[in-house]
Amino acid sequence: MKKIFTSLPFILLVSVVIGILVGLVANEAVMNVVVTIKYVLGQLITFCVPLIIIGFIAPSITKLGKNVSRILGVAVLLAYISSIGAAFFSMFSGYAIIPNLSIATSVEGLKELPEVVFQLDIPQIMPVMSALVLSVLLGLACVWAKADSIAHLLDEFQRIVLSVVTRIVIPLLPFFIATTFCALAYEGTITKQLPVFLVVVLIVIVGHYIWLAVLYGIAGAYAGKNPLKVIRHYGPAYLTAVGTMSSAATLAVALQCANKAVPPLRRDMVSFGIPLFANIHLCGSVLTEVFFVMAISQMLYGAMPSMGTMILFCLLLGVFAIGAPGVPGGTVMASLGLITGVLGFDATGTALVLTIFALQDSFGTACNVTGDGALSLFMSGYVRKKGIEESEEHVELFNASDETKLGIGYDQSEKAAELSAK
Repeated sequence: MKKIFTSLPFILLVSVVIGILVGLVANEAVMNVVVTIKYVLGQLITFCVPLIIIGFIAPSITKLGKNVSRILGVAVLLAYISSIGAAFFSMFSGYAIIPNLSIATSVEGLKELPEVVFQLDIPQIMPVMSALVLSVLLGLACVWAKADSIAHLLDEFQRIVLSVVTRIVIPLLPFFIATTFCALAYEGTITKQLPVFLVVVLIVIVGHYIWLAVLYGIAGAYAGKNPLKVIRHYGPAYLTAVGTMSSAATLAVALQCANKAVPPLRRDMVSFGIPLFANIHLCGSVLTEVFFVMAISQMLYGAMPSMGTMILFCLLLGVFAIGAPGVPGGTVMASLGLITGVLGFDATGTALVLTIFALQDSFGTACNVTGDGALSLFMSGYVRKKGIEESEEHVELFNASDETKLGIGYDQSEKAAELSAK
């Protein structure tokens, strides 16, 4: 019970409720304070966005780029294809469904928010798209130049940025979100849009199940195996992911579930694929974010982004998903630059994306974890078709240095073996 009360979704839900209640009864004097706090917090969170982009993306490229074998290249490509496939599925579904949701876009009769009392501007160190380009070029250049010292420095920077996110950005989110919903309630917008939020969340969860069916169907057809023999073991991993909202925290249970599916999975592909996909395969989170940004764009700005803009967003989001950390809300946090830079969302739109994403993040994570089994089935079929012999020792496929850099080291293989023995 204590874990529930201290979980991020519960805290954000409380923040939303408090913000709405205060906004419904607040007078102009109270709203002066609320709007000012919202502005300052928004400036601070926006300032962190380029740092988050560089800290998450550049180190991930250096880790995935060094000594990449054919199998590793296929695994990364599979994760990216699955993510952008989920993104495009969500995008087309959004264009088909969202116009029929009767989302009110009129601002007639809404109250006007008071002016900011204290305007503290905190400019970003660079534009978000500059940060994205710098991250990609810096990561690739480190690989090409074999700049191990810079790669280690980027790893340290990633830990620094992750500390900033976990100790500053995430603790501030409940206050920022509470002030955002307070402003929306004061204006009168929230009473019109709350039912739409609930409908959108339910639609996305159904989308998760559809995409999992597609993934397992394709993987089973390619491998020539019955995918039900894999997915039927994934119940514990799915429930664990719902409770923890973290692919990393669910890794031990996911390894246990996947080992129970041997065969049709190959054990060497389980010990390699499950830990790797837990960090780079985020199809459920990507599917969720694409649908949410389209719905919120229609809600706040009166129209969904153009097809060209959404295609660019989906393609880049697949890259960001590979570099996102395995922590609650990692995908949406890593892609804040895309939300503001490509889609042009303001602070209010960004806050809504963060809130509605966090409230269902557990189901997105569960989709990610369960989808890893499908990709492992595909990888098992690939190595069989290519005549690659199964290795009893995971290190025969990948050297110890690569394992350490990729976070798929031998300790996790031993842990998987222990869990399987039990």
